[in-house]
Amino acid sequence: MTRIGRWGMTALGLTLMTAACGSSPPGADEEATPIRRIPPLDNEFTPVELEALLDALVTELNNHAAQPMQVAIVLKDAAGFWAPVVTAANRAMGDLGLTGSVIGPVAQSGDSDEDMDLQNQQIAQAVADGAEGLGLAPFNDIQTDAVNEAVTKGAHVVTLDTDVAYSRRALFVGTLDGAAGATAGNTLLAMLPPAPGTVIIHGNKYPIWGNGFARTHGARGVLEAAGYDVLVRQSTWDDGGEAADIHWMKTLIEAADPPVVGMLGLFNISYRCAMAAEAAGKPELPIVAFDFDPKTVDYMREGRIKATHVQRQYYQGYLVPYILYGIRTIGLDATRRILAPHMIDDIRVNTGLDVVPADKIDAYNDFLASISADQ
Repeated sequence: MTRIGRWGMTALGLTLMTAACGSSPPGADEEATPIRRIPPLDNEFTPVELEALLDALVTELNNHAAQPMQVAIVLKDAAGFWAPVVTAANRAMGDLGLTGSVIGPVAQSGDSDEDMDLQNQQIAQAVADGAEGLGLAPFNDIQTDAVNEAVTKGAHVVTLDTDVAYSRRALFVGTLDGAAGATAGNTLLAMLPPAPGTVIIHGNKYPIWGNGFARTHGARGVLEAAGYDVLVRQSTWDDGGEAADIHWMKTLIEAADPPVVGMLGLFNISYRCAMAAEAAGKPELPIVAFDFDPKTVDYMREGRIKATHVQRQYYQGYLVPYILYGIRTIGLDATRRILAPHMIDDIRVNTGLDVVPADKIDAYNDFLASISADQ
């Protein structure tokens, strides 16, 4: 089988299609074309360890006969944070000559039950349409049954960004939130005066959202171990959430004893920390953020946010088709052995974080542009 990308519509009508040329398969006597991926240009932010991992996977796959495979990558959304995932998944599927599509609602409805029901329908339809591999960015563990049913019907499932931890999925690929929180805590720690002092975390207090809780717990542990008091403001995305976050963080800054010496935001709305510090008359507080929201970047350019931490969602999207194809071609155990340097157990592949100081914004934007992952 020569590696040729071919893409088709799903029956749901909510599919974002890949763009690739298609042609008829070659004759049986034609030699298979080896996988040839184009690495990104050298940049200080290029994750050389992930690139080496991909190269090792390609080398092993090229030692085996090419296999036809249909896959579906089912995402929560397709814009903003998810746009690089769409780009990367399409690119990887083209590298491998896979048949399939990237599926995602144009926008979340705001009703979590409705969003999960829609995604569960997309999972079931993709498998019914013949997907042998499924890359899934689920909403939460409630989707265990949908994942298990897909596996029962013969699909290999790899989750990304969010896991369905007690399901029969083969692997998870993404940011390990506890480690990510600890990294962010250490970034801020290097900017703080000696303890005592209070640090405000704009995070998540409640275990019901496991990812946010783990990230907050990781950051809090680092800062408390260094002798700081930590106050957590529960992040809110509801209507009026920005005003509420600013008000309550301002109140915490004004009332804290010992005084607040720094702030840490752990989600895409981290820029609210800078707004709260300004409202409290403390714009000089060192603030460290998460993700690469345009407002966060604006505050970084002003020197108000000192650094941010960006998830490598492009590499999550790029790795998943390769992993699915690896499971199909060389088996799960052999694929795990290649992924082992980036696995913390038998299931989870850690794609890590980019730590971006405020004076490196342009260099980081250049890197994102080089892999077509602008956010």
